[in-house]
Amino acid sequence: MCVRIVEAGLDDLDAALRVERAAFGQEDEADLVASLLEDPSAKPHLSLLALVDNKPLGHVLFTAVAIGGAERSCPAAILAPLAVHPEVQRRGIGKALIEDGARRLSAAGVRLLFVLGHPAYYTNSGFVPALPFGLLPPYPIVPQEAWMVRALDPNAVGTVAGKVSCARSLDKPEYWRE
Repeated sequence: MCVRIVEAGLDDLDAALRVERAAFGQEDEADLVASLLEDPSAKPHLSLLALVDNKPLGHVLFTAVAIGGAERSCPAAILAPLAVHPEVQRRGIGKALIEDGARRLSAAGVRLLFVLGHPAYYTNSGFVPALPFGLLPPYPIVPQEAWMVRALDPNAVGTVAGKVSCARSLDKPEYWRE
């Protein structure tokens, strides 16, 4: 299986939303993606599609976040959501999307990448619990280990602390449950 990852533009929105709907079996994540892509407070953002035989079967969205209370600026982003079509789950497409996104974000100067997700999955992509570093989620998380961070700059973790604030479209308590 040959996977090609491309940056998704406005012309790719329908394809990305189809992947989100197929992966989650509902509209919620597709609606969130559409809202985030229109939300000025989510910029800059990075939307990636995974193509298998030129068919879109994976999608990930990264949007900007800020770390409140940090004494110095630390460009950061959050991964939300990550979707892989059920036909091709567990074949490395999600990990490929994460790694490609992390590489692109790092090249753009992003130092920290956050995610709320299953620790067993995301620790395989270099994420670690964020709370021990004083990096707090916008809302309380249960289990706390589901709030994770990945250093895109190896010197970034431990240099800033504070509460993460996200785009207005994502700043709703219902999005912060694992």
